[in-house]
Amino acid sequence: MGLYTYNSTDIPKSERIPKLVENLYARMPEIESARAVLLTESYEQTEDEPVIIRRAKAFRHILENIPIVIRDLELIVGSTTIAPRGCQTYPEFSYQWLEEEFDTVETRSADPFYISDKTKEELRRVNRYWKGKTTSELATTYMESETLLAIEHGIFTPGNYFYNGVGHVTVKYGEVLKTGFSGIKEKARCQKAKLNLTDGDYQQKSRFLEAVMISCDAAVTYAKRYAKLALEEAQKCPDMTRKKELLQIAQNCANVPEKGASNFYEACQSFWFVQQLLQIESSGHSISPGRFDQYMYPYYKEDIDNGKITREFAQELMDCIWVKLNDLNKCRDAVSAEGFAGYSLFQNLIAGGQNEDGVDVTNDLSFMSIQATMHVFLPQPSLSVRVWNQTPHEFLIKAAELTRTGIGFPAYYNDEVIIPSLVSRGLTLQDARDYNIIGCVEPQKSGKTEGWHDAAFFNMCRPLELVFSNGMDKGIQIGPKTGRVEEMKTFEEFYGAYKAQMDYAIKLLVNADNAIDVAHAERCPLPFLSSMVDDCIANGKTVQEGGAVYNFTGPQGFGVANMADSLYAVKKLVYDEQKVTMKEMKEALAANYGKGLSEEDVAFLTAKIAGSMKAAGQTVGEQEISAILKTVVAASEAPEVKKKGERILKLIEEVPKFGNDILEVDAFARDVAYTYTRPLQNYRNPRGGIFQAGLYPVSANVPLGAQTGATPDGRLAYTPVADGVSPSAGKDVNGPTAAANSVSRLDHYIASNGTLFNQKFHPSALSGRKGLENFVGLIRSYFEQKGSHMQFNVVSRETLQDAQKNPEQYKHLVVRVAGYSALFTTLSKSLQDDIIQRTEQGF
Repeated sequence: MGLYTYNSTDIPKSERIPKLVENLYARMPEIESARAVLLTESYEQTEDEPVIIRRAKAFRHILENIPIVIRDLELIVGSTTIAPRGCQTYPEFSYQWLEEEFDTVETRSADPFYISDKTKEELRRVNRYWKGKTTSELATTYMESETLLAIEHGIFTPGNYFYNGVGHVTVKYGEVLKTGFSGIKEKARCQKAKLNLTDGDYQQKSRFLEAVMISCDAAVTYAKRYAKLALEEAQKCPDMTRKKELLQIAQNCANVPEKGASNFYEACQSFWFVQQLLQIESSGHSISPGRFDQYMYPYYKEDIDNGKITREFAQELMDCIWVKLNDLNKCRDAVSAEGFAGYSLFQNLIAGGQNEDGVDVTNDLSFMSIQATMHVFLPQPSLSVRVWNQTPHEFLIKAAELTRTGIGFPAYYNDEVIIPSLVSRGLTLQDARDYNIIGCVEPQKSGKTEGWHDAAFFNMCRPLELVFSNGMDKGIQIGPKTGRVEEMKTFEEFYGAYKAQMDYAIKLLVNADNAIDVAHAERCPLPFLSSMVDDCIANGKTVQEGGAVYNFTGPQGFGVANMADSLYAVKKLVYDEQKVTMKEMKEALAANYGKGLSEEDVAFLTAKIAGSMKAAGQTVGEQEISAILKTVVAASEAPEVKKKGERILKLIEEVPKFGNDILEVDAFARDVAYTYTRPLQNYRNPRGGIFQAGLYPVSANVPLGAQTGATPDGRLAYTPVADGVSPSAGKDVNGPTAAANSVSRLDHYIASNGTLFNQKFHPSALSGRKGLENFVGLIRSYFEQKGSHMQFNVVSRETLQDAQKNPEQYKHLVVRVAGYSALFTTLSKSLQDDIIQRTEQGF
């Protein structure tokens, strides 16, 4: 137990918060063009200057001219768009996909956005400038043809950074709060004065430091625009209470973030400007506030101790920040939107845990962070808590109370696994103890790391398909020839073929990620972000060029449970017990176990195959492809085929599955996970760092499952793949403790980019104090067995099914999707179905 005891009752929610939330969600999110127009104007004027200076000047031009607004009732100000929850566009990374989707972005199933005809016209005009100049186009030229083919065939997708900025970082918020951007600018100026004019790298370093100073000035100018606007609105405001608030806002914005914060209110406003402006500079998501309760606490404590603020007003300010975090938004291409459904920006804020000296530092703000999520009840921030043997019990009970609401927060992280895992990757013990979580589940040291987390989605099931097809996919050789499966005499030979397909695909993934990495460094370095990450100023480099202390690339694999269950089924049924021949297994998979395909499946596959063949230089009409598929479907539905498929499915159902506390199966799953995590760590990135594996899918297990055929675990073709390290939906039948025991036996240390374990409970399981105690006991037990992460949905299947049928009655239903939560009714039906199908547990 920790020494800290929280001795305050729950702080009531202010009347302001529901009105702010209502205003925020009053209409569909909208795409705006102001940033793209201003960016292009600046670039057209700086053609002959170094790219780093061009980036800084464009940032300045945007912040000096982008329209600004103070929304009704706001206490914390700064909005990227005029429309609530709107988004800007970032054509320097990519733009073609958006133009192609202008007419469908408003009606698509996942994350639709309104876009006016005027905005379309403005974007088409400025986008012409960017043809041939984007990071995505440059990255493509750096990729090998085999890599592009693997992407086209859905073996993996690096689309996250292919089309967008990187994000996935936590900056030194504490330094901005302490010294302001005037202090950071002075640090850059002093470093520039130390440079030797004759050094070979003087030009690059001096221009970078100049860009940092330009960016700092731009942030200050932007804040002062808000100070001026607040004064103007105060002068004409008839409500004396609101007038006083606006005058205080004006004073705050005149002081921060130029100078260090002098009180908690200024610290809140300064924090928000940093968070918002990072999003304006780049379209990267998962820009995570990190240990908010730690760097904000000194300002809160001093104000409380000196009677300058009440706990109630401090809570209201935090609640306002929580609302603002939901005002930021991002439009992704239609395919990516399916994988990130729910308008999420994955802004992970973590509470509790220990400091760099190994002392628990849970405090008032740790509890108030949980309370803020209870008050606002929105998907952002993606709230997490750190857990170790000194975590106060009442803090976990408070966290469990939030979990019990069904919002899917907080996620729970184990210090006892994550800290040594980071140390094994080269972090000092002190830095590892001060870790926070990025985006979904990715640990890193804030203000020192360019982690490139979430760098690609790797579908571990697709290489198994290539084993059965000898490396062929849709008539094209995309993997190595590992031999005909019918001729493989031993399971070791079969398993070796899978490892060979995995190794080849992983190398192509590395090639893709590194190509995109280089493209970002060349075309979109970020001086503002880099000014708040050590040791960029000292090194004279942006984070994109390797200026950070720690540099990683973290692509994630998913489908561990499917692969463990599939390979184990092949071992048992084909080789050990010889109940099924390999020929029969291959035929059953090709025929989808005799289940056929729906008309929707046929249409989907027709489009995918046509696209793949076009990419390979072959032209076949979609009607011809559809006719071939329908012939295959008819053959798979033949009575003898259906009978064989049903027989094999029944045998597969009898094979033990991962997630049921069976030692032999769990040990097998651990080894299967190594086929992804071990090879990956042998590769390096252009920033001088290493690759590290994550085992989590965000929500890509659904759309990428829709590109994956049937697997030997009994999973039908084009259905979701298992998420993260969780057992396959419905296969963990021995209760939550058994499932947790199985998952804990995976090697969570080697997956140092994070693992994701989902569980779903019926609300009755957490009722009363006893339910909370049992729940906390489950977490403690799992973490004692060296599990890394847990997250939960506490909602009944019936509620979710009713929400799917009657979405207008469940507008505020928030659920845990993967490493994030989202409004259930904003998710695509396929993703809703996946959440509904997860095993519902009870104690």
